[in-house]
Amino acid sequence: MFLPQQKMYAPAQPIGCTLVASYYACMTQALPRTHFNTSRFVRLLTDLAVADAGETKQDAAERLGQWLDVNDAIALYTAHGARSPTLSNAPPSENFAASAALEREFVRLRTSLAQTIAKSCSPHGGEMRIKLPTPDPGAPLEIAAAYEPYRRFYLAHQRDMDASIRPLRAKARDALSAASSALARLAALDAALDDSLWAHERRLLATTPALLEKRFEQQLKAHRQTLTETAQTDNPALWMQPGSWLADFCQELQAMLLAELDVRLQPTAGLIEAFGNKVIDINE
Repeated sequence: MFLPQQKMYAPAQPIGCTLVASYYACMTQALPRTHFNTSRFVRLLTDLAVADAGETKQDAAERLGQWLDVNDAIALYTAHGARSPTLSNAPPSENFAASAALEREFVRLRTSLAQTIAKSCSPHGGEMRIKLPTPDPGAPLEIAAAYEPYRRFYLAHQRDMDASIRPLRAKARDALSAASSALARLAALDAALDDSLWAHERRLLATTPALLEKRFEQQLKAHRQTLTETAQTDNPALWMQPGSWLADFCQELQAMLLAELDVRLQPTAGLIEAFGNKVIDINE
C-alpha cells in the first residue's frame, strides 16, 4: 500500500526489488485489471486535495522494494529459492471445491465489510458496533466541530478490516500450499512478503486519518466562509443534513474506507485468482 510523499525507509538491496517484481508478475497475471500505481485509494486522496500523486509514476515493485532492508531481502530470497515439497497436483475435484469455497468466502467477507462501512457512515444506519460520531447541538461550536471523533471512527474501521482480512489471506495461502508445488511456492513468497511489509503498510495506512483531517478542515473552513458571506448563524444541528459540509465529508470518509478495503483485499484476491487460474489450466 502506498501513500504519496512517504519516504520513510532506507533503500532496499537490488535483490529485494527483483524478488518483489517477480511476486508482482505472478499477482498481476492473476489480477490483470489491477493497477497498483493508480488505485482508487490514491486517486481519492489526490482528488480530495490532501495528497500529491507525484510519485505514482514510479514502478510499484520498485517502491515496495525500497521498504525492504537486508534481512527482509534475505527472507524473500530464501522463500523464492527454496525448493517446494514435491507435490503431485491434488485431484481436480478437490482443487475446484477448495477454490470455489475460497471465492465464496472472499465475496462474503468483502460484502460484509462494505455493508458495515456503508451503514456505520450513515446517521440513519441504526445500532452499529462502530458508530458514526454526530455533533452535539448543545456543545460549543469548537467542540462540536472537533475532528478527533472521526479519527477514532476511521481507526476503528481499519482495525476491523485488518482483523477480518488477514485470517482469510492466511487461509488462502494454506489452500495454495496444498494444491501444487507451483502454488506452494507463490504462497511461501506471499507469506515472506507479508511478514516484511505488513508493519510498513500498517504504518502508512495509519496516516490516512491525518490526511482526511486536512479535508475535514477544508470543508469546515468553506462552511464558515459561506456563513460569513451570507451573515448566517451557525447551527451544528444542520451539519448532517444532505448537502451540508459534514454530511459531504462523511460521504467522502465512506468512499475512502471502501477504497482502502479494496487495497487491503488485493493480495488475498490475487492468491485466490491464481488458485482459480490453476484449476482452470488443469481442467483444460
